Order: sequence, then structure tokens, then C-alpha cells
Amino acid sequence: MSRIVKKAIQIADKTTVTYVDKVVTVSGEKGVLKRKIHDFIDIKIEDNLINVTKNQDNKKAEALSGLTWVLINNMIIGVNKGFEKDLEINGIGYRAELKGKDTIIFNVGYSNPVNFKLPEGIDVNIDKTKLKLMSIDKELLGQTAASIRKIRPPEVYKGKGIKYKEEVIQKKAGKKAAK
Repeated sequence: MSRIVKKAIQIADKTTVTYVDKVVTVSGEKGVLKRKIHDFIDIKIEDNLINVTKNQDNKKAEALSGLTWVLINNMIIGVNKGFEKDLEINGIGYRAELKGKDTIIFNVGYSNPVNFKLPEGIDVNIDKTKLKLMSIDKELLGQTAASIRKIRPPEVYKGKGIKYKEEVIQKKAGKKAAK
């Protein structure tokens, strides 16, 4: 059995969790999140605690029980505190700017600027070469950050490109080191 599933999930104050027809709805101060739960998994809500159990005894149900526990826990954290992801743009002349509320224009060394449309539910703060993405949905936030990084991944010789703030780029020596 997944060890994390043995612990109950604590429901935070000012948070309501409902489970109807295999759909979990979590609402809090920052918003509302919904997620459909797999048929192999069942959820019991009692006394401000959520218990995740599996209906079947197979490997897939085992894996899904731990995954479901983490997803529900992230939903509760998201509607109360939210999540943030920081990105940095490195390179001479590389920058980003916000156009409207949902489009980021990247100048990252291509002949034309790259327009990136933010999905609904993602907020961004831009300071030329630093981006701070914020959302209540951790999965959507991570996917959006990965899509932005994919526009111009950091290259290994000079480190130019878009990278996560905590990411460390191992730089190669280049041709001069071979002599």
C-alpha cells in the first residue's frame, strides 16, 4: 500500500470539500478546483479529515491511491495559499513583456517575437527578465512554466535562454578548451 495514503488529509480552515459522483470539489479563499476521481479510488470525508481508499486490490489502484492523495492535498493548499513558479530569462537583449492580461511577448533571439497566450487561471508578474507565475492549480502552473521554458531552453555553452530560477545549468567548455 502507498504509505502516504495511510495518513488522512487535514482540511484547512475556511475550506469546503465536497465529493459527489466521483468528483471532488475544493473551494477556499482563492477559488474553486474540481477533479474527477478514478473508479478504483474512493474518498471519505469526516471530521475535517479526508481518507483516500482503493476499491480494488491491484497495482494500478495502488498507484492511483497515492496520486489521488497528493492531488487532493495540492488542491487544498492551492485554494488557500496558491502556488508560484519563478522563471529567468538569460541573454543579451532577451526580455519579456505583458500585452493585455493574457499574452506574453518574448524577445529571445529569434527573428520575430514569440507570443505566448496564458491559460485561464494563471497570473504573471514580469520584470523584464524575471517571470513569476501564480495559480491555485499546481498541475496547470507546472505545465505552463514548462511550455514557456520550451520556447527557448537554456543552451549549455553560454546559458542563454529561459530557465527555472532554481535550475542550475551545467556549462560546457566549448572549442577553446580542446586546444
